[in-house]
Amino acid sequence: MKMSFRWYGDSDPVSLEYIRQIPNMKSIVSAVYDVKPGEVWPEESIAKMAKQCEDNGLVFDVVESIPVHEDIKLGRGEVDKLIEVYCENIRRCAKYGVKCVTYNFMPVFDWTRTQLDKKAPDGSTSLVMYWEQMKGLDPLKDDIHLPGWDSSYTQDEVRELINAYGEIGEEGLWANLERFLKKVIPVAEECEVRMAIHPDDPPYPIFGLPRIITNEENLDRMLAIVDSPANSLCLCTGSLGCAASNDVVAMVRKYSAADRIAFMHMRNILIMEDGSFEESGHLSNCGSLDMYDITKALVETGFDGYVRPDHGRMIWGETGKPGYGLYDRALGAAYINGLFEACEKANK
Repeated sequence: MKMSFRWYGDSDPVSLEYIRQIPNMKSIVSAVYDVKPGEVWPEESIAKMAKQCEDNGLVFDVVESIPVHEDIKLGRGEVDKLIEVYCENIRRCAKYGVKCVTYNFMPVFDWTRTQLDKKAPDGSTSLVMYWEQMKGLDPLKDDIHLPGWDSSYTQDEVRELINAYGEIGEEGLWANLERFLKKVIPVAEECEVRMAIHPDDPPYPIFGLPRIITNEENLDRMLAIVDSPANSLCLCTGSLGCAASNDVVAMVRKYSAADRIAFMHMRNILIMEDGSFEESGHLSNCGSLDMYDITKALVETGFDGYVRPDHGRMIWGETGKPGYGLYDRALGAAYINGLFEACEKANK
């Protein structure tokens, strides 16, 4: 496996100098963050990031993410032009050494949480989604600002988008994903880039919005649209694991054996009785997922893709972007390194 770390560029309080000091750290996961969806990424921005990583003994070879414009997901407007822009961004990233591009096909919101700083008994804070805090919220009627929602949208724009997605429904979203993949994946193949779709987070409908990258049946359907290693998964254990019905270990084993996982996001979550969840420490006994069994499945199926410790808690007084501090993600990387070493030695 190739250990990697998310970095948000020059504005990130976590420096490349610190990231390089994490044992076995190789790859940086980043993006061009000052360009709107649907616009071409300047080559000089990609080149600068690649050079910054190289100067720190790291490699910028994973992009997370090239955002998919809402009009592509909705299949409206200048969709063909927008897809061509997306393809051009893949070409430009590949030119500077990118091997994996993560993206999602979630309507409107990349992820949904109700709180970013829930304090645990040990004093750490983390991201949570409590159904109790969601009760009575209706974005079609009320002005709502939940964590993870794109603040660039006005409330009226959010309502328009929700209504538009309601009109196309799940099958309309599937049709637009198929249109996207059939144009993008051949370009990715030419560039020797693996596209890695991220599961919906959480993997079930929120406010009536259709969500389709949610479970094994739907992952099978997505992968079958273009049967190519370039059309693969960013398998996020925490996102899929939010639904107790998802057998994450079995899914990891199945898709790794088929060489359809390009990128692993490894984190743990604690599922509550009512389906709410808390993001926890990475260790198995901190949450509802067996991180050892997940790693064992990867090792036994010969996984050699990218891995990163996903969202961490904020610990030791650290401040910054919730979920993306240095300390707990570094602990997560150390834990994942240990799991892989143990599983690899046991598998010999």
